[in-house]
Amino acid sequence: MSELRKIREVKNLTQEELAQKSGLSVRTIQRIEAGMQPKGYTLKTLAKSLGVPEKDLCLPEIILEQEIKVEEVPEVKTEDKSLNFALIKIINLSSLPLAWFPVANFIPPLLIMIFMKEKSRITKQIISLQIFLAIISPVIFMIVVLLKLGSPSVMVTMVLLVLVNIYIILRNAYEIDKKNSLYYKLNFNFL
Repeated sequence: MSELRKIREVKNLTQEELAQKSGLSVRTIQRIEAGMQPKGYTLKTLAKSLGVPEKDLCLPEIILEQEIKVEEVPEVKTEDKSLNFALIKIINLSSLPLAWFPVANFIPPLLIMIFMKEKSRITKQIISLQIFLAIISPVIFMIVVLLKLGSPSVMVTMVLLVLVNIYIILRNAYEIDKKNSLYYKLNFNFL
């Protein structure tokens, strides 16, 4: 977004209103907002009309370079399109049969990843999430047991842990199917 457009929107002005206020054409304002750098009379007139210093309407070269780098990021993500998302979805869903036994639910996806040689970032994130659940579920279960809240609370905790794991697996499968990404992921990897 151009600096002029940002300032214009902050001032609650339309392009037409700014054109009328500055005496410039709407087309000139559109060109500047599209990326043309204002110079000379145009720059001074816009700065005066908006009540801002002239330098605020110009983009420094450093910012332009940063914007160019930001535009290059989606090109890196196009490599994700070469991934086999059907296999990644299968790897994710392979945790379901052992969802009732959280300590081992990361083993099927890990084996599939190794044998199918699908070692993408998403696959590692799926397995890391299951390893994390394999660590945290027994801890939560033991806390409930040690609190001696009674056998009904222990049973409810077990069922809830399994249901949460199933929900995470299914929600990630849906997200892989729709957006080729994960809904639940960690900020770190165990692999």
